[in-house]
Amino acid sequence: MIYTAAAKIFLVRAMEIKLVQVSAPQGSNIVIGQTHFIKSVEDLYEVMVTHAPGAEFGIAFAEASGPCLIRREGNCEELERAASEACMKIGAGHIFVLVMRKAYPISVLNAIKSVQEVCNVFCATANPLLVVVAEEEGKRGVLGVIDGDPPRGVESEADRETRKEFLRRIGYKR
Repeated sequence: MIYTAAAKIFLVRAMEIKLVQVSAPQGSNIVIGQTHFIKSVEDLYEVMVTHAPGAEFGIAFAEASGPCLIRREGNCEELERAASEACMKIGAGHIFVLVMRKAYPISVLNAIKSVQEVCNVFCATANPLLVVVAEEEGKRGVLGVIDGDPPRGVESEADRETRKEFLRRIGYKR
């Protein structure tokens, strides 16, 4: 459909919305985001080794032009492969997938967001998730993610105490 208004022409085309199931290997977390430059994979590697030195991780980045390869780095072959496979399944350019173990995303998220090429972080989770992908004429982009289950209620006082105890046990609160 073509719509003309005030000398502006808008072309509206149909696009297909797809849900891509992605899960991290047992005991790991996954971060999915959007970045725009080939050096991102190396910059994200530096974030991991400086902000989570004991972490095992794999990073994959999908180029959106040129050879359109999935660039990869990491210090754990299994997690590097998992990140590459997830990136390939998503199939959208300029997307990065970071899979980590022995660290939590909270340790690296601010550093990831401060990488100058990073445009957006869609999720940081250990949950299986669905990536919402739009496809039009063979090109793909990530619209967002569906992460986890819906709420089942509001926490009770006992739930609140359990949450506080958990955060202290894993070292995020004193």
